[in-house]
Amino acid sequence: MKRIIIYFVALVTTLWSCTSKQEKMENRMRDFISSYEEQVIPLYKESALSSWEANVTGTDEAWARNEKASLAFTSFFTDREAFAELKELKESGLVKEPLLARQLDILYNSYLSGQVDTSLISEQVMMEMAITKKFNAFRADVNGKKLSDNEVEDILRNSTRSAELKTAWEGHKMIGPLVADDIIMLVRHRNKIAQQLGFSNYHRMSLELSGQDPDEVTKIFDELDSLTRDAFAALKGEIDSYYAKRYSVAAGDLMPWHYQNRYFQEAPEIYSVDFDRYYADKDIVKLATAYYESVGLPVDAILANSDLYEKPGKNQHAFSTDIDRSGDVRTLDNIRPDSYWMNTILHELGHGVYSYYNDMSLPFTLRDAAHTFTTEAVANYFGRLATNPAWMNYMGIIDKEEMERISDDAFNAFRLQQLVFSRWAQVMYRFEKAMYENPDQDLNQLWWDTVEKYQMMRKPEGRDMPDWATKIHVALYPCYYHNYLLGELLASQFSVYITGTVVKGNTDEDMKAMGEFFKTRVFMPGARYEWNDMIEKATGEKLTAKYYAGQVVGDK
Repeated sequence: MKRIIIYFVALVTTLWSCTSKQEKMENRMRDFISSYEEQVIPLYKESALSSWEANVTGTDEAWARNEKASLAFTSFFTDREAFAELKELKESGLVKEPLLARQLDILYNSYLSGQVDTSLISEQVMMEMAITKKFNAFRADVNGKKLSDNEVEDILRNSTRSAELKTAWEGHKMIGPLVADDIIMLVRHRNKIAQQLGFSNYHRMSLELSGQDPDEVTKIFDELDSLTRDAFAALKGEIDSYYAKRYSVAAGDLMPWHYQNRYFQEAPEIYSVDFDRYYADKDIVKLATAYYESVGLPVDAILANSDLYEKPGKNQHAFSTDIDRSGDVRTLDNIRPDSYWMNTILHELGHGVYSYYNDMSLPFTLRDAAHTFTTEAVANYFGRLATNPAWMNYMGIIDKEEMERISDDAFNAFRLQQLVFSRWAQVMYRFEKAMYENPDQDLNQLWWDTVEKYQMMRKPEGRDMPDWATKIHVALYPCYYHNYLLGELLASQFSVYITGTVVKGNTDEDMKAMGEFFKTRVFMPGARYEWNDMIEKATGEKLTAKYYAGQVVGDK
């Protein structure tokens, strides 16, 4: 009996000791978070606000402010004492409370990426700012006229004269020589930072620190390549036949400027549905506002602080930004009344509602998306609606008869768009991966080898230009593009789950149920779970390509 009592006392003492150590470490984590939030939130907000001002106005003063704020924010994570504390907490294995443990993982990765010389980070920020200014200031010179990206796209989409198409396409590509050398220097610089942190290159580091296994991502892309190659080849034949007739050239003579956009990243308009005409006389902001209201996700507060239309000096692209993770969410757009911008505003507001309807009771670090591609998935889900006849009928854009008339062509256009984008995303992922593995190779040739393999599009004879450098994402949004395609996979998974489980039709109740699904199962969890755990909790299974495959390769 005495031996049992001694054993019990020893067991209790051991358990108490372990509990005491765990409590001590978790209290240290709480103290760290408290100090961290007090310091980082103002820096985060100033960085976001200054970026917003710079992208809206394009002034040198605004860019100088943003450069200073961005440097202050990124430099914050270079604190070696803070990283040492996080490293000790992580290696102890004693921070077990779920929200604390999740914050520890996220913050550890954030600080790890900053454990290089401050001068290297400062140099990177300045290099990125210099490239950003060049992109924002550039306008294509086409026959003596300075054209915006929108205006170049208008020519590529609407002109039927090969000479005009070529001039516009080549005019846009002249941004390449202006930034190519800067980008190569930046790639080498990013690799230097990654190697100091123990990674082979910046591409691999970026994926791992975001919670992705690079080898697994490549495996998914290989699977998608195999899945889509034959279907794309068949449709590419249809595309080429259509364009051969449109431009009065042989199919074998089609060049990149014949594919109706700068990168062949969007589906050419080879079907009879002209979606633009449905929006030509519509207020697409009003339509988007009404729709989000109908699903129980009002966006008035987001739009109140947004900048929606073209102006000189303004960033020509579109994005959504969460200024403070406390409700100040905005979107920058350059809206025109067409289907592209209908898609874009629905897409950007998808990002916006993800941020705006997060759970504000979560700690600052967890008031974010589970992963960057999960917010892309939500944005894609909503953006797809712009060319969905059922949605267009629901919104009063077309009547039921018109919906039924265009349904098949609309589906074919959607299928083509997804296949075209899937192959374009392959180009971006493969090129970036190879570029960071060896930035000293012939990148001009690498680009066109990759384009020809995955997009099946011919390089113009004798062309040796840095066309890869004309895509702004390569320079300023590195190692991210694959998330757009992963987002499409998840958008399809959401779509199938919602249609089969959450809603049964297009009633007001169904629309509210769909909005509630996103709010409670996707938005409010924030970053409290690993991304695949969130997906499984929301849809009943982890991320899979089978639903995307069923939608874009299988039958309607």
